[in-house]
Amino acid sequence: MADTPAPREKADLKGKLREVPHKPGVYLMRDRLNRVIYVGKARDLRKRLSNYFTPSRQTLSDLKTRALIKSIYDFDVHVVRNETESLLLEGKLIKEFRPKYNVSFRDDKRFLLLKVHLEDAWPRLQLSRMRKEDGARYFGPFAHSGALRTTVAWVNRRFGLRSCRPLEPGEEDYKHCNDDVIRNCTAPCMGKIDRDEYLKRVEEACVFLEGKSRDLLVELEEQMTKAAGKLQFERAAELRDVLDHLRKTLSPARRFTRTKRGLTENNEKAALQDVEELKEVIHLETAPMVMECFDISNISDAHVVASMVRFTNGLPDNKNYRRYRIKTVKGQDDFASMAEVVRRRYSRILSQVDDAAPDAVDSQEDPLEVMRRLGDELEQRVDCRGKPLVRLPDLVIVDGGKGQLSSACKELQRLGLGGLAIIGLAKEHEEIYRPGISEPIILPHEMGALRLLQRIRDEAHRFANGYHQLLMKRRIHESILDDCPGVSERRKATLLKTFGSVSRLRTATLEEIAAVPGVSEKVAQGIVDYLASHQS
Repeated sequence: MADTPAPREKADLKGKLREVPHKPGVYLMRDRLNRVIYVGKARDLRKRLSNYFTPSRQTLSDLKTRALIKSIYDFDVHVVRNETESLLLEGKLIKEFRPKYNVSFRDDKRFLLLKVHLEDAWPRLQLSRMRKEDGARYFGPFAHSGALRTTVAWVNRRFGLRSCRPLEPGEEDYKHCNDDVIRNCTAPCMGKIDRDEYLKRVEEACVFLEGKSRDLLVELEEQMTKAAGKLQFERAAELRDVLDHLRKTLSPARRFTRTKRGLTENNEKAALQDVEELKEVIHLETAPMVMECFDISNISDAHVVASMVRFTNGLPDNKNYRRYRIKTVKGQDDFASMAEVVRRRYSRILSQVDDAAPDAVDSQEDPLEVMRRLGDELEQRVDCRGKPLVRLPDLVIVDGGKGQLSSACKELQRLGLGGLAIIGLAKEHEEIYRPGISEPIILPHEMGALRLLQRIRDEAHRFANGYHQLLMKRRIHESILDDCPGVSERRKATLLKTFGSVSRLRTATLEEIAAVPGVSEKVAQGIVDYLASHQS
C-alpha cells in the first residue's frame, strides 16, 4: 500500500484562468494529489494556459498531452519580468519538483555563469556552472548559452582581454597565441600594457556585463545602420546578430535558486520588500518580520496532524518548525483541531517565559504586553533544557477561512493574546480574512505580498503532509501484524522491540524469530508464512 496525500477536489480551472494576467511567467500543473506534474513557461500566461482547456486541445493533441490535460486538477502561476527570467525559473522549478511530464531540465546541469578572479595577475572571463565562495566576481546565470559565448568573445575583443588558459601567461605561451596578432588582446603577458591599465579594462567589461553601460550597444546599432546604408548587408547582418546576442545576455533577470525547503528568490532584499508590502495591504502597525503559519492534515481519522512553520524576514526559519498530533479532537474537525494546536503552541511559549523569567513577569500585566516588553531579551534567556526562549510572532496565519480563523482567535483570547495580529488564508480564491471583518482582502496574483503568503502556506501544507505520511507509513508497517495468527498485542510489541521494524522482521530467519521470548517455533513459522503472503 503506497503512501499518498489526500485527494483534492478539482479546482474551477476556467474561473481561475480568468484571473491569470497577460504577462510572462511560469505555470505549474498539479494533479488530484496536489503533486506538480508539469512546469511550463509562457510569454503570455493567460493565452498559454487557455490553450490547455479548449475542447480541440483535448481531442486533437497527442496521447501524452491528453493524459496531462486529463490529470490537471489545479494550477499555479508565477509572474516574472521577462522571458529570460521565465526560462531561469522554469529550469529551477523542474529540477525542484521533477514533474513526470517534463523532459528538459531534469538533469543536474545548471545554467552558465560568468566569473572573473580580480586577484589574478591578469584576470580573464571564465564560464562556470557552479557559484563558489572563491572570491571571484560572478555574473548570471544566463539562460541563453550560445548568446553568452558570443558575448564573451565580443567583450574580449572589444576590451582587449586575454582568453588564454594559463594562470600567469608568459613568453612561451605568447609564442602559441595569435590573439595579439589579430588585435584581439592587449598582450599583458608581454608587457604591452601595465597591470593597472589592464585592470581598468576588466572593470569596464564588468560594468558592461552588469548592464550598467549601454553606450556600446548604441554604438553597435549605429554601425549596423551605416553598414546597411552602404549596402554592406553581410556586415550589417553580422552586427545585428551580435546585438541580438548582447541584448539576450544583458537582459536583466533575478537569480533563482533551490533550497532544501523549496524554491525562493535568492534575494533577501526582495523578501523584505514582500514583508513590507504585506504590512501595508493587511494594515499592520509594524512589518511582520516573524510569521507563523498553521495547517491541519486530516487524511483519515486515524492520524490527524498539524504543522507550524516559521518565517523570519520573509524566509523559512527551518529550525523553528513544529509538528503536532491532534490529541483532544475525535474525527475530522478542522476548526477544533486548529484551536487545539494554536492553544498548545502559545500556551507553551507563555509557560516557558513564566518558568525561565519569573522576575520579568508581572501577574497584573497583560501576557501580550509582557512578551512585547521583553522583546529580543527573550532570546538571551534559556528554558530548563538550556534552549533559548521563543518570542511571539508578529503575525499568525491559519490555513483556512472564517471558521479556522474564528477558532484560532478564541484560543488566543483565552490565553490573553487577543491583540496578536492574525489572518486566515482561504486556498480556493486566495482570500485573506481578518478578525471581525466579513469582507476578505483579495490581492492580485502578481503581488509580492500574496506570493509570500502562498509560500508560507504551501510550506506549512508540505510539512503537515510529510508528517502525516510518516505516521501512516509507521501504522501500515506495524499494523500488518495485527491480523497475523498467534500474534497478540504483547507479542507484537516484543517482536517490534527486538527487530525494530516489520521490514527487519521479514528478513529474519525462523530460528531468530523463535528465539524471541514468548514466541514458539510454531508461532514463528506462522509469522514467516503470513509475512511471505502479505508482501505489500
